[in-house]
Order: sequence, then structure tokens, then C-alpha cells
Amino acid sequence: MKKRKKVSPVRILFYLILILYSVITLGPFLWSFIISLKPSSETNTLSVNLSTLSFKNYKYIFENFPFTRWMLNSVFIALVCTIGNLVFNSMAGYALARINFPGKKTIFLAVLGMMMIPGQVVMVPTYMILSKLGWINTYKGLTIPFLTSMFGVFLMRQFFLTIPKELEESAAIDGLSRFGTFFKIIIPTATTALTTQFILMFTGNWNSFLWPNLLTASDEMYTLPVGLNSFYGQYFQMWDQVLAGAMLISLPMILVFLIFQKNFIKGIASTGGKE
Repeated sequence: MKKRKKVSPVRILFYLILILYSVITLGPFLWSFIISLKPSSETNTLSVNLSTLSFKNYKYIFENFPFTRWMLNSVFIALVCTIGNLVFNSMAGYALARINFPGKKTIFLAVLGMMMIPGQVVMVPTYMILSKLGWINTYKGLTIPFLTSMFGVFLMRQFFLTIPKELEESAAIDGLSRFGTFFKIIIPTATTALTTQFILMFTGNWNSFLWPNLLTASDEMYTLPVGLNSFYGQYFQMWDQVLAGAMLISLPMILVFLIFQKNFIKGIASTGGKE
């Protein structure tokens, strides 16, 4: 008979820490889901009465709020902003990584500098510009200013530096132009970095609250986070309906991560600190 391997105390401690962390992380999420199924009279109780659990809160928010419109707004804005970031950040990152032009280092330093500036610093001037353009409470105002990201440019630049130059030299010998090389050779090899950027940008835009709240003035333009905020009142909080909405908001993010998690991990690992 084979001898059983002894499990070291360190490994046992490691597993216990992982289990504790999982409970701390998943516990609030599972409890929120349970509360979303409870009637309003039981939201403040710790007991769970299985006979009263139902999806009435989910039905209520769809019937009494323009939740479908908010969801479509969130999907549209998140997709447009994400696709814009994938295109512009990739092109800018490639230019900074491979193309030699005057001021290249200065522009890269400016990108690094802008990454360190909090968004709240440029909030007022950005709002004033959008107001002058008449873009408040419009899809243009909710998408165009967010079609690029300094972090995304930096991420793609770091990834493109890891691609061997021989690939581009071979493409040039075969007669491909710079754009042909970029779209036919470089982009297909950058799927892991693009997937990473897609998850980060889509998640950020889907969950964005501050800018949509600042730039929207009517219910029909609300995104899901802003619409969910309208469930709160000065003298009341509909926690069962708020958490039902929160569950619906979180589902797409969970699905996106589960689908692309392998490429996400590879993308993070491959965007190292090469200069």
C-alpha cells in the first residue's frame, strides 16, 4: 500500500485562510441575493423563511421602473466606450511602442502623468466643455469623452514591446504597409492583452456612476447604477428592490469574467514592465 503523504501545517493554514477569505467575500453577495428574494417586511431580519422567498422584487422593478431602458443604455454606453478604447488605445500603444517620431518620449511621459491625475480634478472643466457643446443628457456626452484611457494606452504599449520585431520585419519584406502589419499581424497576436482591456474597460463603464449621474437629467437617459440610485429616498430605502437591481447589474460582469478569465490572467501576466 502506498503511504499517504503528510499534509504540512503550512498548507493546512493556507487552505484555511483561503476558505475564510472565500466566506468573507461571497458571504455578503449571497446574503444580498437572499434579501432580494425576501418581502419588505423581512429585510431587516436575520432569519430566512423559505416559504416567503420569491422573485416578486425582480418583477416589481421591471414593471414600475424603466429598468429595461436603463439596461439598454448601460449596454450601449459600455460597448461603445469599450470598443473605442480597444481601437484607440491599441493604435496609440502601438505608435508609442514601435514608431519613432519627434516627441515620442515626451508624449509617453505625459500619458504616465495623466494616469496619476484623479478624475475629479478634470471633472469641472470637462463638464463645462460638454455643456458648451450641448452634450449634457445625450449619448454623445456619455460616450465620446470616454473612448480612450491613459491606462489602456500604457497597457497596450507595454504588451506591444514584448512582441518580437522580426514579425514586423517579415511583414514589411512581404510588402505589408504599417497599417497592414498592425491589423493583420500585431492585432491577432494581442488577443490576451485586448481581452484584458475589454474586461477592465467594460467593467469600468458598466459600473460607472459618477459621470452618468453628472451628465444625465432624465430617467430615460439613466444607466443601471444611476437608475438604481433612484430607489433611495430621503425617508425610505427599498433594500429588497435595491438588492434585486444590484444582483441584475452584477450578473453580466460575472459572466464576462467567467468567459474571458483565462485570457485575462494571461494578458495581465504578459503586460510586464519592459521599457
